[in-house]
Amino acid sequence: MAARVEAATMGGEIDEEESDERGSMWDLDQKLDQSMDEEAGRLRNMYREKKFSALLLLQLSFQSLGVVYGDLGTSPLYVFYNTFPHGIKDPEDIIGALSLIIYSLTLIPLLKYVFVVCKANDNGQGSGTFALYSLLCRHAKVKTIQNQHRTDEELTTYSRTTFHEHSFAAKTKRWLEKRTSRKTALLILVLVGTCMVIGDGILTPAISVLSAAGGLRVNLPHISNGVVVFVAVVILVSLFSVQHYGTDRVGWLFAPIVFLWFLSIASIGMYNIWKHDTSVLKAFSPVYIYRYFKRGGRDRWTSLGGIMLSITGIEALFADLSHFPVSAVQIAFTVIVFPCLLLAYSGQAAYIRRYPDHVADAFYRSIPGSVYWPMFIIATAAAIVASQATISATFSLVKQALAHGCFPRVKVVHTSRKFLGQIYVPDINWILMILCIAVTAGFKNQSQIGNAYGTAVVIVMLVTTLLMTLIMILVWRCHWVLVLIFTVLSLVVECTYFSAMLFKIDQGGWVPLVIAAAFLLIMWVWHYGTLKRYEFEMHCRVSMAWILGLGPSLGLVRVPGVGLVYTELASGVPHIFSHFITNLPAIHSVVVFVCVKNLPVYTVPEEERFLVKRIGPKNFHMFRCVARYGYRDLHKKDDDFEKRLFESLFLYVRLESMMEGGCSDSDDYSICGSQQQLKDTLGNGNENENLATFDTFDSIESITPVKRVSNTVTASSQMSGVDELEFINGCRDAGVVHIMGNTVVRARREARFYKKIAIDYVYAFLRKICREHSVIYNVPQESLLNVGQIFYV
Repeated sequence: MAARVEAATMGGEIDEEESDERGSMWDLDQKLDQSMDEEAGRLRNMYREKKFSALLLLQLSFQSLGVVYGDLGTSPLYVFYNTFPHGIKDPEDIIGALSLIIYSLTLIPLLKYVFVVCKANDNGQGSGTFALYSLLCRHAKVKTIQNQHRTDEELTTYSRTTFHEHSFAAKTKRWLEKRTSRKTALLILVLVGTCMVIGDGILTPAISVLSAAGGLRVNLPHISNGVVVFVAVVILVSLFSVQHYGTDRVGWLFAPIVFLWFLSIASIGMYNIWKHDTSVLKAFSPVYIYRYFKRGGRDRWTSLGGIMLSITGIEALFADLSHFPVSAVQIAFTVIVFPCLLLAYSGQAAYIRRYPDHVADAFYRSIPGSVYWPMFIIATAAAIVASQATISATFSLVKQALAHGCFPRVKVVHTSRKFLGQIYVPDINWILMILCIAVTAGFKNQSQIGNAYGTAVVIVMLVTTLLMTLIMILVWRCHWVLVLIFTVLSLVVECTYFSAMLFKIDQGGWVPLVIAAAFLLIMWVWHYGTLKRYEFEMHCRVSMAWILGLGPSLGLVRVPGVGLVYTELASGVPHIFSHFITNLPAIHSVVVFVCVKNLPVYTVPEEERFLVKRIGPKNFHMFRCVARYGYRDLHKKDDDFEKRLFESLFLYVRLESMMEGGCSDSDDYSICGSQQQLKDTLGNGNENENLATFDTFDSIESITPVKRVSNTVTASSQMSGVDELEFINGCRDAGVVHIMGNTVVRARREARFYKKIAIDYVYAFLRKICREHSVIYNVPQESLLNVGQIFYV
């Protein structure tokens, strides 16, 4: 009986062990099932994210059609007429011209711009010639105005690459930095490209709208050319008059219009190929290019000027790139733009092979009669969208030039709350309108405007190639063989087109040269005057020893209030301050030297905007504040510059007092070490010390560990910081005065006559008509004090 009980007990233990084992196996199965479910969920989420990303990319690709490709897409309106302005002598020339168009579209827009140049976009935020220049300025010291500080390189948007000292990139960098003449030549190259794009902003609306309006004469032959010009001028005036509204409200229409335009020209092209001549497809063989030039003749060589117009719009493509990711632009071009353009040009070639006398109006005459008027409306709308793209690109480039000190201060209006890059420049808008109307009404035909347009575009392409060569070396660090291949191939193609455009300078090609020369003169004189003013301030800045020798009262009566002294110097005490205190018996109790400078970055985050530093001992109550902006940042009317400046100043004083107290605790060596490093950065009165970055968010995070050791801070040190804050607040309540220098630049008596003309007349006139700093920073007139001084160059 006992044995049976023992056996039963043993059996019960065995059953319990088996039960535990089964339970553990069950838990393991549950964990495996749970992990598999989690993995499946993760995969499903990844799939959804990829699907969403793909849909978003397709949506952006569709939207890029209206902004980026409007100008390039409207080229079929006028290419064949400008290629054969004197008519077609040999039908085989049509095949040769079509073959040149096909391979021009393949080599330059597709391979060079879409897949190479578009990658040099300053982190997807900047584009155009000045964006390339900004990239170069971050990787080499090539700026003519050397006002950068090494703390600027700590910005989150200040991306740059490093390279080995003995690399080809390092040698190129040293070669550029060695002489000032090379830096100047690089800047002039950038200015030439920018001026040509501004000229493009004048010529694109003229030729696009005039070509679209020219369709009236095809179905209404009795209409004179004067009526067509009048209609084009009315459209242009309307277009420029609504620029102040911005494109945010109507921008959603651009992409559908251009997409419908591409589908329409592709459909008409296929129809014409099928109906008139399918043999034009043999133009895809490059052999016909060789045969085209083999037949000889100057007309075939100069016809390259007309073929050049098939790739116009690439400069606007690159300048407007910052609105979209590169992949979206690449998809839109390869899937929609490129095939539709090839079909459109092939269809027109097939039509004029059969009707060579219709080459002057090849586009409109090749349209089937049943869809003529709907196509006329679409063409006019597409021409307006193309014009808008180049106008917007011009505004963007002017804003970038202004940020680099290469353009007079003009009013810049932000037209969209959603998109940072949508701006409106009133002065430039009206100048473009007047010049555009003058070109349209003056030439009255597409041929001469087309010659001018081609000249501007080919020069922009040459400038882009030379800048891209430096980008590939210094920024991308490509092997020199790849750089050589890209540069040689690009220059061979573009110099060929440029040589053809030289024959057409007297036939309208002089227009962009004159326009570019005028803008280049303005931009260079303004930059030269700005450079000389900065050099004067650097040379005449006041030594710190002189300031310390005056004592805390600065040898004057310190009256309640805060004086904001504006200067272009990011270090040192400006000459305007000594000029001020030697002519007036009093100075404010708190003095802040304010420097507003632009950096070669697309934007400076708000939390990293201000740099603050103390100048001299505490009882001097003197500070420096550097406000930094990128070339896409704007000074908007609703920005309270003064308020944000004081917030940064108060934060600096609080942080400084906490750090001084925190270092009294010897047990917190690591904290004190970091604080001591910051204290060294703050400086102890030496003007050559580094500036300390105290930004709105990062500083609060820096305060957090200091608060943990705040028990060791003495009451006197805390009171010192609190007392100073109360003192500054009291002075602020007493009144804030903005002190600005009204510096007059004059040429020396012994200066050459051209310098006297440039400085005493051109620069003086530009200074007189440009916007004042007080207007840009929204300084109240009742608290503004101008201090005048004259210096000679």
